[in-house]
Amino acid sequence: MDEKVRALTEQAAGLAVMAERVRREIRTVIVGQAPIIDKLTVAAISRGHALLEGMPGLAKTLLVKTMADCVRSGFVRIQFTPDLLPADITGTKIYEHATSEFKTVKGPIFSNFVLADEINRAPPKVQSALLEAMQEGQVSIQGETHALSRPFFVMATQNPIESEGTYRLPEAQVDRFMLKLVMSYPSRSEESEIIRRFTEGEPREAAGVIGAEDMVRMQEFVPSVYADESVRSYVADIVDATRNPVAHGLDPSSVRTEYGASPRASIWLMLGAKAVAMMDSRGYVMPEDVREVAPDVLRHRILLTYEAEADGDTNDAVISRILDGVRVP
Repeated sequence: MDEKVRALTEQAAGLAVMAERVRREIRTVIVGQAPIIDKLTVAAISRGHALLEGMPGLAKTLLVKTMADCVRSGFVRIQFTPDLLPADITGTKIYEHATSEFKTVKGPIFSNFVLADEINRAPPKVQSALLEAMQEGQVSIQGETHALSRPFFVMATQNPIESEGTYRLPEAQVDRFMLKLVMSYPSRSEESEIIRRFTEGEPREAAGVIGAEDMVRMQEFVPSVYADESVRSYVADIVDATRNPVAHGLDPSSVRTEYGASPRASIWLMLGAKAVAMMDSRGYVMPEDVREVAPDVLRHRILLTYEAEADGDTNDAVISRILDGVRVP
């Protein structure tokens, strides 16, 4: 291991302690859901955003609020409804008679951790207002541009069982989320612990274990984690296999995609792998780190053919075949 990688590993070890503090503290409030907690942490320290799909009542709101409490930063929950307007999120200008001037009133998007609850219930204009803030890290209010403070993390949720009164997010907008996570039901033992904790007066709020500046330090370190050329090629091969499976020795009948992943997938796949490496106290990326985040990065970025969907094939199954078929360096 050369000196540069050794120095990065030493730095990663110190930052990994902070990341582990956050995850450990979240687990004192949230029962189970360890993989979701880990992946949300990956997204947050990669400066990405997450789309969380799950049934009602699975503690999605509590999860992101708890993360905000752990980082001692601002949290806001925006309930998306069909009558919501873009200004309800970004803010607007109002006229003050006392000063005869227009005053900018900032909306709830000006926070550190934002929960966009049931994002698919809001009309496209509102969805676009949120996604623009996510992409650019700034908000324009009637001609004035305002930078969003860091850290800035959006977790959007959508209900997978209801379509009444919803507006499906276009693929181009969904692509702006780093990860799409699927939240499952708790196990029977976890359900029992949830019942005990929330019916016997034991629920607790998370303590602030790191500051917002610590989260920013982790975010700034992640891109500097070392990735060998072979790992970069591996990321490129995985993403290219979603578009050209035959070129990578895959059976085209097992990877029936109408559209493959965009280059944004390659970027987030590498950044996510670097975040996983940092959380594992390493200053360098291994292929296993790439495989760890690949399903969540690619899940919402590939579109299957009509025939594949008719046969009951799923995005997750196709991604699994790609990971099995692409040569690991």
